Amino acid sequence: MGVVLLVRHGQASFGAHDYDVLSETGVEQSRVLGRALAGQGVTPYAVVHGAMRRQRDTATAMLEGGGWSVTPELDEGWNEFDHVAVVAQTLDGREVGTDRRAFQRVFEEATSRWSGGEHDDEYAESWPAFFARANEALDRAFARDDVTIVVSSGGPIAAVAATLIDPVASPDAVPRLWNAFNTVHANASVTRVLEGSTGRRLLSFNEHSHLSRALVTYR
Repeated sequence: MGVVLLVRHGQASFGAHDYDVLSETGVEQSRVLGRALAGQGVTPYAVVHGAMRRQRDTATAMLEGGGWSVTPELDEGWNEFDHVAVVAQTLDGREVGTDRRAFQRVFEEATSRWSGGEHDDEYAESWPAFFARANEALDRAFARDDVTIVVSSGGPIAAVAATLIDPVASPDAVPRLWNAFNTVHANASVTRVLEGSTGRRLLSFNEHSHLSRALVTYR
């Protein structure tokens, strides 16, 4: 029986020149998460992260917090989709700036368009390709019959959750499920997936009770 804990990276630097850098809050969230998991008796056999700096640094700070002697492994299948390119297809010259609510509205509009399947040829990575990539990365994570912690981003984790919550969902329903999961995902949250004799099951989604209210962020 294997268990995979899917961790969304800590808060990145929204509005800064380089988004792909953890904020001070993001580093603290990651350390708190490591301590909380260790306190629950979690000892990972492996820790995997995508190629993005915010994912790697979250893994590093989480390992520090948990006190685990594990060398993190890279799996680019857990990379986030290119949200800048996806949003650019929707902005059409409009400016959003650093207004978080305005950006969230545009982000949801953009991801709905991307995942709708009617404009696949306009994106370097289509929605079906991204969705397949995330679930193939989950297959690799379950190659170990033990506890694996994966540090990724909201998009890939939501793709996995959408697959597991309703394995027989229609092609139209899956993007709606994905968007619903992707818009409520807290930084440094945990989603637990179990694989046993009856297959894979989503045990929990977006756990973040280990974070104080001051440390709960979504972007």
